[in-house]
Amino acid sequence: MSDKSEDLCSAELPVVNEHTKVDHVDINKQLDGILSVVKLPEQKTDLDTSYEQDVLAVNGIEVTSDISGPLDILLEFHEPASGNLAPISSSKSAGLKSSVMKESPVLSPATEQQSLDNSSIINQHLEEATKPKHIAAPIKELSVPLYYAGKVILLTGATGFIGKVLIEKLLRSCPELDCIYCLIRPKNKQTIQSRLDEITTSRLFDRLRQERPHFASQLRPVSGDLLLPKLGLSDADCEMLRKNIHIVFHSAATIRFDEPLRVAVEMNVVGVRKMLVLCRSFEHLEALVHVSTAYANCDRPYIEETIYPSPVEPQKIIDVLEWMDDEILELFTPKLMGEKPNTYTYTKQLAENLLLTEGVGLPIAIVRPSIVGAAWKEPFPGWIDNYNGPSGIYIAAGRGLLRSMKGESKASADIVPVDIPVNIMIAVAWYTAVAKPKNILIYHATTGGAKPFTWGDISDVVNKSFKHTPLEGCFRRPNVAIVSNNFLHEYWTYVSHLFPAYICDIAFRLMGKRPRMVRIYNKLHRSIECLKFFTLNEWHWANSNQYMLRHQLTQEDLKTFYFDLRALHWPTYIENYCLGAKKYVLNEDVSGLPAARAHMRKLRIIRYVFNSAVAVILWRVLIAKSQFARNLWFFIV
Repeated sequence: MSDKSEDLCSAELPVVNEHTKVDHVDINKQLDGILSVVKLPEQKTDLDTSYEQDVLAVNGIEVTSDISGPLDILLEFHEPASGNLAPISSSKSAGLKSSVMKESPVLSPATEQQSLDNSSIINQHLEEATKPKHIAAPIKELSVPLYYAGKVILLTGATGFIGKVLIEKLLRSCPELDCIYCLIRPKNKQTIQSRLDEITTSRLFDRLRQERPHFASQLRPVSGDLLLPKLGLSDADCEMLRKNIHIVFHSAATIRFDEPLRVAVEMNVVGVRKMLVLCRSFEHLEALVHVSTAYANCDRPYIEETIYPSPVEPQKIIDVLEWMDDEILELFTPKLMGEKPNTYTYTKQLAENLLLTEGVGLPIAIVRPSIVGAAWKEPFPGWIDNYNGPSGIYIAAGRGLLRSMKGESKASADIVPVDIPVNIMIAVAWYTAVAKPKNILIYHATTGGAKPFTWGDISDVVNKSFKHTPLEGCFRRPNVAIVSNNFLHEYWTYVSHLFPAYICDIAFRLMGKRPRMVRIYNKLHRSIECLKFFTLNEWHWANSNQYMLRHQLTQEDLKTFYFDLRALHWPTYIENYCLGAKKYVLNEDVSGLPAARAHMRKLRIIRYVFNSAVAVILWRVLIAKSQFARNLWFFIV
């Protein structure tokens, strides 16, 4: 073999093993180096094009969590209409060699043998560089609703935001499923059935109620609690779940950013361990979909579809909590979290590591949504029922309470509509059950890469929206600004927040009412402080697995379980979000809009009068200090 061929054989290419992160640039450089060493015939025939398409054809490769780099190379060469990835088979490779011998230009025996050797080497290295962890056959023959027919589902976090939307979507789009068991804990003397009835009678299910009035018969509550041993399940419920469950969606978690570490670990880490123990007992388990967060690794600017190792093993944290009291734990929490901004993101990363180490052998998949916001399309645009995430900020801005928010106006605001992660979860469970991946696949549900929109853009749309469709009983006219400068933010906090709050509370006391504005602003400032880390920074997420999943679905399933965000129009979505907060969170009827607009006009007049009075006072003070100002004033008057 020639010296060049020997150099080629000794070249080191990246091998995609478990948890290996592939660098896009390195593979491109090495592939370029391979092609520069090997000299193939310069004449390019139809066979050559077929050869490239066979090596890099898209027809069933399952892109795993660590293959984001090679996928970019594959798509760079070829993106067929079908979109399914499949590597070259051994039979095709053998037929390819014989075809090359027949149709290539006439060469001497030595040159011909070298060409075949070089072709074999290229084939070998390209397959190695782009090889996924496992290869699955095309699965488009089994549609998503058809797969869910007759299936029994266990859902945790059914009373949460994502859980409610998931229930509605499953029952409406997969009506032939058997039933959904909802793990619910009794709360405030409410039974689990009454809590479930409270969900099914909400506005969220209006559309489903019209299409299928008896949908509630497919919902069955199960009493359970993540904080209790064995999840608080009775022996009868455990046995019933063991014999019937096919799919598990685990979305229960504490999402408070300022949750004490002990509670966060018990809910988000130990709770996951209890779920794994339970799922191992299921006789017919086909998929376990765990809902994490895209910010579980927020100490990295670029986040790939892989489980990054946590600084401390989850078991060691659990052991520490057993003997350390709350006071000492509070002191050590910042050191334990490292660069994580809060206990929520920290415990979510611990939970992912726990799934990796203790979930071996289970059909697990992880979905990582970013900041979950109101619905984009379904069940109807703008649906939202809580103050979490951006909802509370929007409402505070709409009422005129929030005037300055710490953040970077040019940073991408990665807010994802709730129907996007819900559709991804349903499709991921289908794919996990049918394709049976050998490893845990991670799917990011984010918007920054596909459809970026900045915090400054959002504040502009929010101000315009609430001025056009104002909330009732506004404190001031909406005029929120995203400020990155610390001095300016502190200045506006005192001038536009605290000073008016103290004035109002003094007025409340004089009228014999209970003061409340300072308390409201203190709570608002705590919320802003918790969100500051996410509004000042931006991240980028790999989305190769989401791309792969999209190309495994049929056209009909893509319409039903949509998660392609390229069609999202941000201004319209934010306007619907603000209107949804008014209708569904504050329960304000549209019929009260004329009165709200009249109140807004009064606030505008008050602002003009106040600003004019301040200007006159300042001018009069200036007159007392300046002879020129006095002369100008007497001249004007």
